[in-house]
Amino acid sequence: MTREQHIFVVDDDPDIRELLSDYLRRHGFATSSAGDAREFFRLLPGTPCDLVVLDIMLPGADGYETFRRLRAFSAVPVIFLTALGDITNRVVGLELGADDYLAKPFEPRELLARIRTVLRRAGAPGGSGTSTARALRFAGWLLDRAARKLVAPDGVVVHLSGAELRLLRVFLEHPQQVLSRDELLERTQGRDATAFDRSIDVQVSRLRVRLRDNGREARIIKTVRGDGYVLAADVFPASLPEYGGEAH
Repeated sequence: MTREQHIFVVDDDPDIRELLSDYLRRHGFATSSAGDAREFFRLLPGTPCDLVVLDIMLPGADGYETFRRLRAFSAVPVIFLTALGDITNRVVGLELGADDYLAKPFEPRELLARIRTVLRRAGAPGGSGTSTARALRFAGWLLDRAARKLVAPDGVVVHLSGAELRLLRVFLEHPQQVLSRDELLERTQGRDATAFDRSIDVQVSRLRVRLRDNGREARIIKTVRGDGYVLAADVFPASLPEYGGEAH
């Protein structure tokens, strides 16, 4: 029997924690909650978790620091929730590698829609195994999603920006599938895609450079004229090796 998807709400406002937890349970999710980073990391090891709703303005370690600590060992999807709704804070959150960002005040049903969208993108729970695996191997490369590290066939570690990581994850979740520019924008930028609607070609180009795939004939991420791009490689869950040298 498939278990309920489990959402962890981390917010210092007890009213928001209670409201969101009750609302999500009414819509078929299991929930846990914490008021700060310390409580979150204390409870997390014993809690099945498919997505974290993470407030940025937490006491002690803020949401950004909490996110960085979480990413050291987990690739679980994260939606930032905060009163800081300006473009700078939104970009900071997304560049860190968060899956979405919602500013307060908000409608619970909008958060619910975003949660469902992020879970659908992540394929949680129950996919082919690649959606929940920490490490994925493709075309001789290995991606450690939690550590945000890309390991080349020769063992050199390539660090990815938040935007590069999101784009690569989309390709790895849809291997051998043609993805249009609009689909890539929606899956990497969500509802804010229109603000970045001319950037996807530049992002693909940068990712190709990271993959040493930027010659005249790309072998890993191929252009499909008039349609978009395709990851022309099979993708497999992988164990993590010892990392070698690093490239930036």
